[in-house]
Amino acid sequence: MANISILGTGNMGQAIGGLVAKGGNTVQQLNTSGADQPVTGDIVILAVPHAALADIVATRGAQLAGKVVVDITNPVDFATFDDLTVPADGSAAAELARALPQSQVVKAFNTNFAGTLATGSVGAETTAVLIAGDDAGAKAALSEVVTAAGLRAVDAGSLKRARELESLAFLQMTLAAGEKLSWNGGFAAVA
Repeated sequence: MANISILGTGNMGQAIGGLVAKGGNTVQQLNTSGADQPVTGDIVILAVPHAALADIVATRGAQLAGKVVVDITNPVDFATFDDLTVPADGSAAAELARALPQSQVVKAFNTNFAGTLATGSVGAETTAVLIAGDDAGAKAALSEVVTAAGLRAVDAGSLKRARELESLAFLQMTLAAGEKLSWNGGFAAVA
């Protein structure tokens, strides 16, 4: 089983922590303000708002070297809720990978709402976690954690696909904010 560290104790951090534990893995849950606590996991899930990534890189970048780092953020402009804050040809995950060159950065969980992770379903479908990254071993390790918890892991391709995952999540969030989709619902990946 894997040793997972989760930075962030909000709804998503708690939901992902529950999944990790359900799959029989070890969970270290860290509050982002507790920089004095070392990150011990081989896989580190950043369950934080996009704006917190720069501070995490500055305070914990050295601790993340050699680890699989999972970016779940969505770079949404919350002032207007009308756009993403990264260039159209980029992604938050790509920016994070550039800032952490000694880590294996993957994008995952950003297209899921906490409720669908907790229940394990989107409507009648099993919750699917889309995973994008350039390191096959990193994606496989995270896929094992996801499937051990009873969810579907879907390889979404290279880290370059993170921009589409972030756009998909942005659309899903705007639909939920506009009450056209439930925050406990979302999009399902049907095979």
